[in-house]
Amino acid sequence: MKRAAIALCAVACAHALHQPPPIESVAKTPAADAAGLLAAADAAWARRPRDAEAAEELYLEAARAGSVHGFAGAVRAKSFRLGRERDAARKGALAQSAVEVGQLCEQAHPAAAPCDYWLAAALGLLARERHAAAKDALSHMVELLRRAAGGDERIDSGGPHRLLAIVMLRAPGWPVGPGDAEAALPEAQAAVRIAPKYAPNQLALGEALRKNGKDGRAAYERALSLATASDDPDAPGWAEDARAGLR
Repeated sequence: MKRAAIALCAVACAHALHQPPPIESVAKTPAADAAGLLAAADAAWARRPRDAEAAEELYLEAARAGSVHGFAGAVRAKSFRLGRERDAARKGALAQSAVEVGQLCEQAHPAAAPCDYWLAAALGLLARERHAAAKDALSHMVELLRRAAGGDERIDSGGPHRLLAIVMLRAPGWPVGPGDAEAALPEAQAAVRIAPKYAPNQLALGEALRKNGKDGRAAYERALSLATASDDPDAPGWAEDARAGLR
C-alpha cells in the first residue's frame, strides 16, 4: 500500500510552492502609514464576517507598507473567507493566493515567525483544496511550524504547536507523510499550556489523547464549554467539533 502511494505520488503530486507574483499585483498602493492601515484592518476584522474582505485588502496595503502583521492578517482573512466559501474553484483560488501572500511575507521578512506560521497555515489550506499538492505542502508545513514555534510559540494562541499537532494527527505516516500521533501529543499539550482557554487548543488535545489511546473526553468538554461561551464567528464550528468528539 505504501509503495503504491509513493508510486502514485511520483506521477500525480504537484509542488505547493511556486514563484509568487510581485506584491504590487496583490496589494494596492498604501493610502496611509502601516500603523494606521493595521488599525483600520483590525477594526474591519472585528466586524467579520461582514467586512472580512475589506479587512484583507487593508492588511495587504499594510503589508505593502512594510508590516509583517499585514501579511499575517491577510492570510488569516483569506482563511476565514475560504471557510465560508462554497464554490470549489473559488476556494482553490483563495488557498493559492494565501500561499502566495505567505511567500511574499517570507521574502520581505526572512525567518520572521509570523511569516513561517501563516505560510504553513496557508499550505494547510492548499493541501485540503488541491490534493495533488498535499504531500509537498505537508512537508513544508512541518519545517515552517517548527521554526515558528522556536521563534514565537504564542502566535495565534499557540498556533505553531496546535497546527503541528493537527498535521501529525491527520497526515499519513512515514514514508508517505509526517503523520505521528505520539509526537503530536506533546505539541497539543504545549498549545494548551500557552492558551488553555482557546477552544481549538482543547480540541487538538482531545484528538491527540484519543489517538494515543487515552481519554480525551475532558478536553472535548472543555472545548465545548469555551466555544459556547465565545462570541468568535468560528465558535459554532468549534462547538460542533467538540460535540463530535464527545460522541
